[in-house]
Amino acid sequence: MPALLWFRRDLRLRDHPALLAAAESQDVLACFVVDPRLENSSGQRRLQFLGDTLRRLQDDLGGRLLVTRGRAEEQIPRIAKKIDATAVHISEDFAPYGKRRDEKVCAALGSVPLVATGSPYLVSPGRVTKDDGEPYKVFTPFLRKWREEGWRKPAQSSADSARWLDPAHVVKQCAIPDPGVELGLETGEAAALSQWKQFADDGLQRYAEDRNRPDLPGTSRMSAHLKFGTIHPRTMVAAMNLGAAGAQTYLRELAFRDFYAGVLHYWPASAWRNWNSDFDGIQTDTGAEAKRRLEAWKAGRTGFPIVDAGMRQLHETGFMHNRVRMIVASFLVKDLHLPWQWGAEWFLDQLTDGDMANNQHGWQWCAGCGTDAAPYFRVFNPTTQGQKFDPAGDYIRYWLPELRGAEDVHLRKGERPQGYPEPIVDHGTERAEALRRYQDIGS
Repeated sequence: MPALLWFRRDLRLRDHPALLAAAESQDVLACFVVDPRLENSSGQRRLQFLGDTLRRLQDDLGGRLLVTRGRAEEQIPRIAKKIDATAVHISEDFAPYGKRRDEKVCAALGSVPLVATGSPYLVSPGRVTKDDGEPYKVFTPFLRKWREEGWRKPAQSSADSARWLDPAHVVKQCAIPDPGVELGLETGEAAALSQWKQFADDGLQRYAEDRNRPDLPGTSRMSAHLKFGTIHPRTMVAAMNLGAAGAQTYLRELAFRDFYAGVLHYWPASAWRNWNSDFDGIQTDTGAEAKRRLEAWKAGRTGFPIVDAGMRQLHETGFMHNRVRMIVASFLVKDLHLPWQWGAEWFLDQLTDGDMANNQHGWQWCAGCGTDAAPYFRVFNPTTQGQKFDPAGDYIRYWLPELRGAEDVHLRKGERPQGYPEPIVDHGTERAEALRRYQDIGS
């Protein structure tokens, strides 16, 4: 009897536990449901990455991937009934929307079980808790327990693990999304494996030193592949020498990914609300002038070089270096006094790797209102951050052509090059104002 394998954020064939579980039925129909609600809420670059990845997966399956559009709670039971499936197999989803969707699908399937095996994480939410079963709210003790818990070895799956059913005549195929956006990066499982091998062989040993330098190619650029599951983090860790400093630093970042997935799982309202409700009373600016400043920030026209370079990189490529993400987020929240949700929404619109848990809780870390947050009194100085992490100004010059001829690219003194804006705020003044507002909420 056949089984249905429903792909979601696991668009690969290797290291895929749900595929092995489905393959116990021998005959497997592979499917992906294009959900109009997720389609409408996804930025164009993520939609392009998804579409390109689905086309690669379809090729890897010899064309035997059924892609259909509609609500999953309608489409999955319909497909399961059509092939008389004994079960529907999935990788577990822990995000608020995914959990609600899966509950509806499970109910609609009736007697056909929805079987979850594996997840997109090294250690799934719920496996790492305090001794009393409560979830961790602070990263450092979570990390200690996370390491003790450990993770499984990569699952030995491949395209040959199952006998794939031909999706012809099951239900109508839909067009795979193709917004026509130029991504500038390779998609699909083969690209993910190749990119990771290159970084593990050549860049990982320098990662601890270089990862904060946007002027250097010091990061893996694997975030979009992790977002869509074209590679599993187990596969990545298996290729790492865990005794090396760079590998340990990278492993800590994967732990943060698991930690934030757990925070969103246990506190789903934190997707758009302050995790720490004490910050609900903070004064933010939302009027016409605030909107004008937001647009200057989005366009990379704030007059602060490292901020503007990051925002232009984001707008032009759909990616921004992580250190610069922290700098521009601090600037929006603490220099411009705008709601962190405004920045988080723009990031989700622009980022190819936009992940709800990482994005929202990274923003709340910068705003001071999340778990393990940066202290409210930590206000990044964008000029000194630029000097420290882009010392020669190579990153700034690359993204800001107006400053390529500037002697002092950080613009600490002297006249500004023609065509580059004056600072839209005075950092010292706004830092003092941010601290005043933060202190007010506690009084």
